Amino acid sequence: MERGAPSYPHPACRATALTAFLDTNVLIRHLTGDPPAMALRATALLAAEHELLLTDLVLAECVYVLESFYEVERSRIAELMRSAISLASIKTIDPASLLRALEVYEVERIDFAEAYLVAQAEATGVREIVSFDRSIDKIKTVSRREP
Repeated sequence: MERGAPSYPHPACRATALTAFLDTNVLIRHLTGDPPAMALRATALLAAEHELLLTDLVLAECVYVLESFYEVERSRIAELMRSAISLASIKTIDPASLLRALEVYEVERIDFAEAYLVAQAEATGVREIVSFDRSIDKIKTVSRREP
């Protein structure tokens, strides 16, 4: 497999002119207001920029940081991440899947990684998830199989 930049843009990026990828630390500063000086800069950037790409991985990392470091409640995390996805300056590759993952995370109270797998399983039609994590059994739209 050859490494390097592809000669064509990713299909999700063709329709818009993305200006940059958004990193976790910028979004966390905006959402938490911590530390205040960085938060002001992050919020100003989000208000001024056009077409920042929020990747699935960065959203997952934001969930993790808000849970572990800031000890934010699950329902508030889901609310904050939904509000971030809805910002005019933020674009995602598959917003419907991310919103579904946040819903599963919040309502079913399973870890975000498993909630994301559920959302992807539903979106792709590949309804089976191979996992030792029994919390997935709560979700009736997918099935879990242990190795």
